[in-house]
This record gives sequence, structure tokens and C-alpha cells, in this order.
Amino acid sequence: MQLLNHFHHFFLNFNQIVSLKIPVLLLSLLFGTVVQSAEVLLVDGSEAGLRMKGNFTILYDPEKKLTLNEVIAFQEGGEFVALDSNGSTGLQPGAVWSHFKLKNTLSSPITLHLEYVDHQLIELEVFQRKNVADSEFSQIADFSLLNSFDERPIPHNRFVFEITLLPSEQASYYVKFSSDDKGYVFPDLRVWSPSSLRNAQAAEYSVSAFLFGGLLIMSAISLIGGIATNEKFFYAYSAYSLSKIAAWATILGYTHNFLITDGFHWSYMSMTGAVSIFCAVLFARIFLQTKQFIPKTDILLKIMMANTLFLFVTGFFQLTSLAVISITIALLLYPVLGFAGLLRWYQGSKEAALFAFAWSFLVIGLFVQALRDLGLVEHNFFYYYWPTVGSYTEMIVIMAAMGVKIRGLRRQKEEVEHKYTNQLERSKAELEVLVTERTHELERAKFKAELEARTDSLTGTRNRRSFFADSEKILETTKSKDITFSLLMFDIDNFKDINDTYGHSVGDEALRHFASAISNKIRDKDIFGRIGGEEFSLLLCGNGVEAVNMADRLREDISELKIETPKGQLQFTTSVGVAHLTNETMIEELINLADKALYEAKENGRNQVVECNSNIA
Repeated sequence: MQLLNHFHHFFLNFNQIVSLKIPVLLLSLLFGTVVQSAEVLLVDGSEAGLRMKGNFTILYDPEKKLTLNEVIAFQEGGEFVALDSNGSTGLQPGAVWSHFKLKNTLSSPITLHLEYVDHQLIELEVFQRKNVADSEFSQIADFSLLNSFDERPIPHNRFVFEITLLPSEQASYYVKFSSDDKGYVFPDLRVWSPSSLRNAQAAEYSVSAFLFGGLLIMSAISLIGGIATNEKFFYAYSAYSLSKIAAWATILGYTHNFLITDGFHWSYMSMTGAVSIFCAVLFARIFLQTKQFIPKTDILLKIMMANTLFLFVTGFFQLTSLAVISITIALLLYPVLGFAGLLRWYQGSKEAALFAFAWSFLVIGLFVQALRDLGLVEHNFFYYYWPTVGSYTEMIVIMAAMGVKIRGLRRQKEEVEHKYTNQLERSKAELEVLVTERTHELERAKFKAELEARTDSLTGTRNRRSFFADSEKILETTKSKDITFSLLMFDIDNFKDINDTYGHSVGDEALRHFASAISNKIRDKDIFGRIGGEEFSLLLCGNGVEAVNMADRLREDISELKIETPKGQLQFTTSVGVAHLTNETMIEELINLADKALYEAKENGRNQVVECNSNIA
């Protein structure tokens, strides 16, 4: 089980931040007071984080079956050895025993607090023998991460136990560091005076509160930004910030300290870590728009999200082995987020460069943390707190990246608005042109419709309605003037025989030739139209003699028309009736007189002009 905890330590190890109020305490934390190897560590009660590095030896107990007496025998037989790494035992099963001696150099008693240097350990047991002459060691501390926090004699988020040394007294100690399965152990302790530890703890709580407060403010600002802009990545970042608070508090021990004081379990670290990674990946996918721009990489991010859900489930059901596999996969895929940022930066996203920088800084910190856990680098302040600082810096830089993105979105909005305004202006101009063209089209259509309404579609002359309307209009305007009008009524002779012999298409062609021949001979002021079938009317302005002469010339022109047909050449004639008008009357009366004359021409043998001798009084 220790393995899972220290994998958490690898990717999300938000450790205690100790900022001491006096320089000596700060220096002790920054560099760890390194004591040269000696048989006995000398103390005087003023210690402020004194490290035991070099003053202890260790023994591996892979199966956690060794009794204290067996451990003592191994130590007396020279089986204990110095730690051969920079602070960690590496990934080891079972437990590790440490042996060291302390001696009070003062002539007065002193009380010391010994603190385990790391915050993730399942069990810690301490045995003490104060007098060399004594044959028995007594257990003075027995800690477990699973026990109630109230059972800790010194309320601290790490394991801390107290010892008292009489004047010039020397004591020997055995410490058992245990994990459930496999884990990373740092078999070292820091030595504090009670007041120095209190000062360090107060400073640590203050800095942690500052960090948590900063994350809470980031979350609130992002939430407000999401409400104001309706951008999803603000909401995702807000959730990501809150999830980091939960993960930090749980892994640092504050959740056990203040919230779940009873019934705390290592699985809470798995679940909060899973939620934090899930929110991180969700934010990255939205912020970098991976689904749209880098779909192949987005598949890996979806796998990461699915894996975090699996980690949460394995943590919830306390499935240790599966949880270890899941967290291992999460760690292997963690750099993918930085890679996604680099890809989007390469595509031109400026904010993605900041994201990639922030995430890469965190990943490097986690890599260094892994080296520390493996004992390849020293367990000191710099390597111990890098993941914490890197994680917090990541959040700040990502917030800056969101600012860059918002500025880019605002610029895009302005560009879109500018383009939209220009488009509106262009559309307005185009619409004006379109309206003008459409108006002209409508006018042309209206004119065409009016023309069609008053024109015979076959011959192109006036139709009956138009002929009557135009004739009445001219008669109305001239009724007060001494102007003579004559009406000529035409009828194509034997038109039915033409249709029967040559077909209706030839008949239509005859009508067109007839209308064209007359239209070409009359004046613009004359009114000519087809009033039905093969009948046409012509209203002329002039005296009666001129009208009769015009009628006879037109009759001759018609008789000379020739139309080529499949059945041979077609020639036809027309009969004309003429009526004269000198007084006010209706056009219909004049039509009736001309029609009587036309009927007479037909009766007299056709192809002739007959003048109506009756004038309307």
C-alpha cells in the first residue's frame, strides 16, 4: 500500500511548506543540517530541524516479520548498514528498521520532538532504551495513517514523537518504518526543540493557507469569468483549482487533521488525486481545443480521463493492485498534456505556449520527485518542495495563459465585429443595387404585363380591350375639336378554308403577315388592333376620301402577300368596311357601322372596300 501512496507522492506531492520565523530554522529546512557520521548524535535542546543523515544505520525487513529482539541481534551482529542512497530506500517491500543514538550534552534535562522527514508513511514504531545497562527497549510511539488523528500525541500532519533526555543522558533508538506492500521510505528524522517545531508548524500552516487561499481565489475569479464570458474553460479551470485544494489537503494530511479525523484511509488520496487529474485533462482539452485541432492527441487525453475514473473506482473499493496500475498509467501519460500544448503552440496558439511551459515545469518537478523517491537525488528542501511550487506556479501561469486567450478572443471578436460591420455596409450597398435592379425588373415586368394585357399575343397588335380603350380615349380628347375619324374593319377572306387546307399554324402565320403589312403602312397616331379571330380594326384621323383610299391600298398590299407552305404558296385577300365619324359618339357604334359595310363587302364577292354611307349625327 505504501507503493500507491508514494506514487501519489510522485505525481501530486504537495508537501508542507515551512517558512520559519528565524534564520536558523529556515536554513535548517532549506539545506537540512547534515551531521557527519558519528556513533552518537549530540543534542542540546536548541535543535531546529537537525537531520540525522549519517548518524543512523538501517536493516531491511521485507516480510515485516522480525521481532524487536531479532532486530537487536542483527544490529549487534553488524547486520545494520549505512543507507547507500541520497535519502530513500527505493521501492522496497515490507519495513525498514533504523538505529541511532542521542546524547544530551547539557547538565540539565531536555525535551525534543523527532519528526519523520516525509508525510506519507503507513506505520511508524519507535523503541527506546535510555540506559546501556538496561536490557529492555520500551515502545514510546506507535503511529498508523489509518488510526484516528486524535491518537497522535503531538497534533502534526506528519508523524512526530517526543523524547526526554536527562542531564548527560544517552539513549538508543530503533525505528520501524512500514508500508502495506511496497513503498518508498526515507529512514530519517528531524530533531526539533518543541518551540522550534511549533514555529515551523505555524509557518507551514500559514503558507499552506496562503496557497489554498490563492487557489480558492483563482477558482472564484475563473467562475466569475465563466459567468461573464460563458467560456467553458473558465468553469473547467475553476473546478481544477478546487480539485487541487482537495488533493493537496488530503495528501499533506490536513484532511486527516481537520476534516476526517476518524476513519481516514489512503484511498482518499487516490480519489482526490484522480479527480484532480480528471479536471486537469478536462481543462486542457477545452482550453487547447484538442478535439478540433489535434484529434489524435485528444484520443490520448480521453484515455487519461477514462483512466482517472478507473483510479477513482479502485480507490473507492480499495483495490490496491489495480490502483497502483492505474496511477502508473496516469504518470506515464502525464507529459502528454505538455506535448498537446506544444502542438497547439506550433499551430499558432500563443496561450498554448504558456500552458506548455507551465505543465512542463510541473512534469519536470514530478520527474525530480521520482528521482528523489528512488534515492538518486538528495531528500532536501529544493527537491522536496519542487512539485508543490511547480504545481502552484502551473496554476498561476495557466491563469496568465487564460488572460492571453481572452485577449485573443477579444481581438477575434473585434475582428469579427469589424468584418461584420464591413459586411453589413457591403450588404447594404448590394441590397440597394439589388433593390434598384429589382425595381427596374418589376417596372419592366409591369410594363410587360401591361403590354401583354393590351397586346394580342399572336400578332403583336392591340387586342380588343386595348383597341377600344385607346379609341375611346382619343375620341374623348378630340370631341371638342373639328376632327374627322374613320374606322376600317378588316376581315381575311375565306380564313376558315386556309385553316382547313393548310393547317392552323399557317393560318396563324397568315394573321401575323396580315397584321405586319398593315402596321407598316399606318401612322403612329393611327390605332390598329385585332378585335377577334381574323377581324381587325383601324381608326384613322382624316377625311373620308383619304380613309377609303388608305383602305383600298391596304387591300391591294394584302392581296400581294405570299406565304410559302408545305402545300405550296399561299395568297389571300381581305374585305374592308369603312365608316366615318364627325360627331360625338361611342366607338362601339362606329364599329357596328363599319361591320355592316364589311358584311356588304363580303356579300358582294370579297376582296373589296365598301364605304358606309351613313354618318352618325
